[in-house]
Amino acid sequence: MPKSSQRSPFGWSNRGGNVTVIEAPVARSYRRRAVIAFWVTLGVVGLLAATVASHYLHPILGAMLGGLIGAACGAVVFALIVAWPVLRVFWHWLPEIGLGLAAVYGWTALMQSTPLWGSLLVVALVVGLPAAIGPIRRRVMAIIWCLVVRHRLRLCFAAFIATNRHGSLPLILPAKPTPAGERVWVWLRPGLSLRDLEQEGQVQKLAVACWANEVRVMRASRRYAALIRLDITRREPLAGKVLSPLPDYVPTDVPANAPTSPGLPPVGLDLPDVPDEPVTAPADTPRQRKPRNNPTTSTSPSDGFDPSDYA
Repeated sequence: MPKSSQRSPFGWSNRGGNVTVIEAPVARSYRRRAVIAFWVTLGVVGLLAATVASHYLHPILGAMLGGLIGAACGAVVFALIVAWPVLRVFWHWLPEIGLGLAAVYGWTALMQSTPLWGSLLVVALVVGLPAAIGPIRRRVMAIIWCLVVRHRLRLCFAAFIATNRHGSLPLILPAKPTPAGERVWVWLRPGLSLRDLEQEGQVQKLAVACWANEVRVMRASRRYAALIRLDITRREPLAGKVLSPLPDYVPTDVPANAPTSPGLPPVGLDLPDVPDEPVTAPADTPRQRKPRNNPTTSTSPSDGFDPSDYA
């Protein structure tokens, strides 16, 4: 490979300082799809539009108008398909882009409405209070982990598809924090299924990619098999120590030699319904059962009837 065509691992080209956002094979594939979609849309929409327009205009004018409408719709479809790889990158980084725009425009509006010392004070409060207050800081870190996990899952799915040579990159939907970690919804594209992710070693790869302890994959919808849910376990919320207030309610004036056996009468309780001496229930005496009537002997219902026979 000539030296001029080499690229760094970050996508920088040695010629002109360009950045490779979309790989050339991916761009060519989407361009071919866009050309096919353009001609199909032109033919279908143009024919339908020309048929409708011919009822109100001259057939030649209707055909020309239908062709223009079909070409316009085909151009829109062509542009969407060609730009889809770039739009997908924007979707992946949409939360970060939104936060960046909010920070820039918020700082600009703050500088225009307040003096410099006031702006610095507001920024210090906005940044310092969440960092100083524990619950707010943990909440912010949980949201940041959700953003990180979405990118880590995307990289893991890309590596999985490149290794198996089938499937398309799934659509990573929003994520939310949980007490144990994060929960992410994923919409699978054609070529991937839940069984592919449940194979031996795939779940462990997802856990390694997300820097987590465990990842559980399950269906998120009874109607759509493509919608799955990933529960990422990063910590064990039930393993932590919980301070119980029960020891504070134990009396401190109980003598050391107080009986604790459950068979002894209670000590130190002022309950009028509890006797001082334990009450033992009398032993149940066995009741002699009468013999069953002979089914062949006809008797009246009142002769020899014992309800205990049917208990």
